[in-house]
Amino acid sequence: MKNNKINYITLAVSIALSVNVFAQEETQPTSQASASDKFSERIQILGHQEKLRTEAGSATLIGELELEKFKFDDLNRILYSVPGVNIREEDGYGLRPNIGFRGVTPDRSKKITTLEDGILIGPAPYSAPAAYYFPIINKITALEVFKGPAAIKYGPYTVAGALNLVTRQVPDVAEGAIDIALGTDGYGKAIAHYGNTHGKFGYLVEAIHIEADGFKELDGGGDTGFDKNDIQVKFKYDFSNDNYDQILQLKLDYADEDSDETYLGLTDDDFRDNPNRRYVTSANDRFTSDHEQAHLTHFIGNDKFDVTTNIYRNNFDRSWFRLDNFQQGGFIEADLQEVLANPEEGLNAAFYEILTGQRDSSIAAENLIIVDNKRKFFSQGIQTELYLYQDLFGKKNVFNAGIRVHKDQIKRRHTEDTFLIRNGELVSDGSETRPTTTNLEETTAISVFFKDTITLNKLDLTFGLRGEFIDGFFQNQAPGEEGNFLQKDTTVWLPSFSGFYSISDQLGVFFGIHEGFIPTSPAEPTDVEIESSINYELGARYNNGNTKVEAVTFFHDIENLKESCSASVSSACTDILDSEFNSGEASLLGFEFSAQHTFAVSDSFDLPISLNYTYTKGEFEEDFISDFPLWGEVESGDSLPYLPEHQLTFKIGLAANDWQVNLATRYTDELLEASGEGVTLSGAKTKAITIVDFSASYDVNVNSNVYFKVDNIFDRQEIVGRRPFGARPGKPLTAIVGYKYSF
Repeated sequence: MKNNKINYITLAVSIALSVNVFAQEETQPTSQASASDKFSERIQILGHQEKLRTEAGSATLIGELELEKFKFDDLNRILYSVPGVNIREEDGYGLRPNIGFRGVTPDRSKKITTLEDGILIGPAPYSAPAAYYFPIINKITALEVFKGPAAIKYGPYTVAGALNLVTRQVPDVAEGAIDIALGTDGYGKAIAHYGNTHGKFGYLVEAIHIEADGFKELDGGGDTGFDKNDIQVKFKYDFSNDNYDQILQLKLDYADEDSDETYLGLTDDDFRDNPNRRYVTSANDRFTSDHEQAHLTHFIGNDKFDVTTNIYRNNFDRSWFRLDNFQQGGFIEADLQEVLANPEEGLNAAFYEILTGQRDSSIAAENLIIVDNKRKFFSQGIQTELYLYQDLFGKKNVFNAGIRVHKDQIKRRHTEDTFLIRNGELVSDGSETRPTTTNLEETTAISVFFKDTITLNKLDLTFGLRGEFIDGFFQNQAPGEEGNFLQKDTTVWLPSFSGFYSISDQLGVFFGIHEGFIPTSPAEPTDVEIESSINYELGARYNNGNTKVEAVTFFHDIENLKESCSASVSSACTDILDSEFNSGEASLLGFEFSAQHTFAVSDSFDLPISLNYTYTKGEFEEDFISDFPLWGEVESGDSLPYLPEHQLTFKIGLAANDWQVNLATRYTDELLEASGEGVTLSGAKTKAITIVDFSASYDVNVNSNVYFKVDNIFDRQEIVGRRPFGARPGKPLTAIVGYKYSF
């Protein structure tokens, strides 16, 4: 792999040791703990309490202990344990997750609200929501998924729900660890963190490096893996006094990625022969990115109120040099995805031979277009949130309100080059690099929300309202086209009403109704309508401390389903890249169930088990014809694409004082590739698949732990999807052994 990376581990440990030398005061755990706990709670959605949760809405928390069991580097594999999550896999490593909640389109996770420590983390959440950046999962110590009425608090995407990724907190006492692992396919991992609190001042330094040579086999040889790095520094100061808890924290983070990843897949026949093959025409494909983050957080509060304010800035630059399509515009044209879907039809056979390097290019239509989609993003803003606790007319009220002033931007600087196949290799045709897309999209948004929870004996009623005031701006910045611009504004008010009734201290039922909203991009004219929906849910929750059960049924009545045509969807989007489409009315109906219990087998052994099941049915409610490659000619009753009807994950473990083993089995139903007729992949489906992951660990002593894990122990590889271009496999059997030292 690439050798030009900074040695983040050495840097992190050096910084941590340096800070430790200059700050040798005694800690004050008693006064610090109370303020720290309150501060930590305000960057989370659910909290970590073991008692019955009384919030309305389906809620799932995966804490640090659960994350440590399997030590997944792939967010997809973690979220398979959450009911109501639908995923379209792509690269096998989860480098660019495609995640949806409750049946919304998973493509690039653009229809869920993604947060890091309670702050929007997408590159440009309003202007370009496709999530080509996700925080490296190894720095996450808790993961929270909230669906239902509470989604109005975490907009702008309020149809499905919110995903909050919680990073490691500044510890109250000296704490650190080094985690090193090696595995198959050139896998390597090195993680180090150290933090401490001295008096009022606390700090944390964490550095992560992960790499792999890749499991795919490139025709002619070459890397198909990745390098990822992340370094995070936090500084925290406690200003608390007798009247108020008050904390100020600064978080700085830098991350980068260099991956030999591609959009190009295989034909079905080639997949059956070797699912890990990669055609030579993807030999030059490469994704690089840099992410910079600065978050300043202030918390002040007491028993009657608390206010949390965040000022944030995120920068993200990326370049993706990759095969895009055959050259278009001549008398003969071929579409990359169509060639892979039907390689033996008509002229497709000749183009397939070019694609696989079997013969040389001879006409212009056989030339290969390789694009470099360079994009520069930023998002910044300030948000503040108030909790107020008081009694009104003898009733307990918890008033929660917030405001966010946000701005984000994307600058596209796309170019393309023409390549030929010569003697089984990619060769430039010698022409100059050509600019294709040169534009800017920018959004300024003010968001407000109000929630009031009133306690009436055993019933908690919550009334909520969210407002979004969005100003969008688009400009074509190609030379001579600067006058081509569009300005538009959007204003919406989104109400919600929910309740939780405590049948006992261990059992409760909840219900809710809220209005969902998906904005359009600044580049789209006003004839493309926002997506709106009325969402209903009814559920029950049980928790006795050892057994936890939650069951929820939901229904989404969608007025204008909206999708965007990106290259991650289809090569047919090349000429209409990022254009948005409306389908009309659609509906989603589902049931979510989760249960976990720990059996005490003996005084020495525990047997934890958990089960998560999801049923989802999504369909269109009217006939229509669309150019969107996942729809086509749709009839009322046609199913939504990439939505498994049944999903199930079962986990079982065995734990003693010094060791534990865990087994996770997940089943995913078949996926429909396209809803209607008349488009590539009409009627195509993936097969249902069952994957089993295994992990084991042993505590050598109080400080040292060794672990061994195998992902996909039965080496099952089926087609997980035929997008972006062609059949793609999940990750094969991967074995990893590691050592962790904590101090």
